[in-house]
Amino acid sequence: MDFEQILGLGLLQGLTEFLPISSSAHLILLPLLLGWEDQGLAFDVAVHVGTLIAVVSYFRKDLSRLITGWFASAFNQQHSPDSRLAWLVIIGTIPVGLVGLFAGELIEIYLRSPLIIAISTIVFGLLLWWADVTGTHHKDEQGLTVKAVITIGLYQVVALIPGTSRSGITMTAGLILGLTREAAARFSFLLSVPLIFLAGSLKSIELANSAIAIDWFAIILGVVISALSAFACISVFLRMLERVGMLPFVIYRLLLGAFLLYWYFV
Repeated sequence: MDFEQILGLGLLQGLTEFLPISSSAHLILLPLLLGWEDQGLAFDVAVHVGTLIAVVSYFRKDLSRLITGWFASAFNQQHSPDSRLAWLVIIGTIPVGLVGLFAGELIEIYLRSPLIIAISTIVFGLLLWWADVTGTHHKDEQGLTVKAVITIGLYQVVALIPGTSRSGITMTAGLILGLTREAAARFSFLLSVPLIFLAGSLKSIELANSAIAIDWFAIILGVVISALSAFACISVFLRMLERVGMLPFVIYRLLLGAFLLYWYFV
């Protein structure tokens, strides 16, 4: 991989992982549009590690409280709002973890086409807009019930379809359930921690069992670029979200979907 490809893919992963515009779609499409060779499994692991570092760093205080609360709840029966939120994050991760484990390979084979990406980009962009416009925006993440979190978890399963956006669909679900924009985004980001960790671990095991050569320069640089860009993205996104809403991201999704339909099918 040359520097241009490392920089492009690292920035792309970092900037799109947490925005409601689908990182998987962009990582599939950019190499296709620019004629780059496949970046390989090792680099995919690297940029996911970078985004995991970013979200853990940004929410380090929250995660520390959640982990401490979870251990107190699980082993000492000492329950608190933090332990409850930690359990909700775990519950919300279960549906997509199970489906990804048993059907992930089929999704990789059959649902990575530009047509699927274009349609899901448009459809779920419109759904995000509807949820933002009609949502009551009156609850924070502490107000979520187990039933509501299971609903968000089921929505997250849909994100296995490229173009949907994991952050986008979980924010959509949160807005439908009455969360404020910031609360929907925060809970979406917290949900991403176990999911990115699990996905990265599975890819790492796959990588360890393969015999491919590893370009350590590309790996290290990819981690650094994706981590820095993801951290900046989370910070800016949360600060601007209540002011601008979801409309700019919806418009971007509609334009991207229309461009893909034109590029590949006209």
